[in-house]
Amino acid sequence: MKKIVVPVDFSEQSEYALRVAAALAKKHKAEILALHMLELNQAIVTSSEAFHPEQTVFLIKLAEKRFTEFLNQPYLEGIKITPIVKHFKVFSEVNDVAQNNEADVIVMGSHGTDGLKEIFIGSNAERVVRSSDIPVLVIKKEHLDFKADKFLFASEFKEDSIDAFQKAKQFADMLSSELKLVYINTPGDDFLSTRDANERISGFLKKAGVTAEVEIYNDYSVENGILDYGDEIEADIIGISTHGRKGLSHFFMGSIGEDIANHSNVPVVTFKI
Repeated sequence: MKKIVVPVDFSEQSEYALRVAAALAKKHKAEILALHMLELNQAIVTSSEAFHPEQTVFLIKLAEKRFTEFLNQPYLEGIKITPIVKHFKVFSEVNDVAQNNEADVIVMGSHGTDGLKEIFIGSNAERVVRSSDIPVLVIKKEHLDFKADKFLFASEFKEDSIDAFQKAKQFADMLSSELKLVYINTPGDDFLSTRDANERISGFLKKAGVTAEVEIYNDYSVENGILDYGDEIEADIIGISTHGRKGLSHFFMGSIGEDIANHSNVPVVTFKI
């Protein structure tokens, strides 16, 4: 791990993400690219009537000053920090910054919910996840002693998710984490017998060129299965896959992704299929 992108909006959640990024940066001697996107639109910047150019400059300078002060944290000492300021809030630019700087991961804060708000539907995190070609690690609470010893990756083990699985494996290797794999078997149309589940998994691993053990965990829903199994093995991170701009994958359809992210006690990382 060489470079970590952290979107910063001065919220408590973005500081949580910054703390986790700092822990990863110290462990892996990586650089943090702190990205702040100003809340200015094209009309404000170019208007010569309702808004004067000097006022635009003042707002930009004020935001940049606040950004600098936000990054003045004791836990960032000894870490190379590169501040990046974009004048517009365009979430695809997060991926552009990551790609242009050959970053390894985006670490982003997000609100947990109590059923009153949505986290991945229409949220900033969801927009970044959809546009990102690299893993996005979503943090929703403070981790003073962040560790990544055990990484749980949940999959349906279908052929179209081989690439996401390989990315997850690389991510786990990069973090020096123990990779734990799980298939959640649920009742109803998606139910598989033990034999069918083992055949699907073995065929998947063969095509992926990997030898690994996969836990078949039975539960009434995918989200409960992932969370319960994660609790049982004391996972430090939970990984799931997404289809990016093509829409959200199985784990992000309906309430599944929201429930995993909202109710998980550990960070969630996404991998684009």
